[in-house]
Amino acid sequence: DHGTGVVIGETCEIGKHVKLYQGVTLGALSFATDGEGNLVRGQKRHPTIEDDVVVYANATILGGNTTVGRGSVIGSSVWLTSSVGPGTTVLLEKPKLKMRSETNDELLPSDRQV
Repeated sequence: DHGTGVVIGETCEIGKHVKLYQGVTLGALSFATDGEGNLVRGQKRHPTIEDDVVVYANATILGGNTTVGRGSVIGSSVWLTSSVGPGTTVLLEKPKLKMRSETNDELLPSDRQV
């Protein structure tokens, strides 16, 4: 239902009962190369998502050494490049809006909520 725009890398491993919402990327941090700079195939480049994980909209999880532990929740718009243990919740803190004044070139804090 919500799988629009999901990217799953070819070496990604996904467990049972995993929910991926729209815009999720399970990708590579980089490609391994040989001494001549040629890409090396057959190495794990994409994350492992264990059983019962929920990954909310627009989250990005990168890297072949990255594992999301069983029963974890990855919040919307999170950028994750390291492993998290079982039952972990990862959330993006609320962003702060900064505004630029036409008369002053510095960023000014805003009272508005994002």
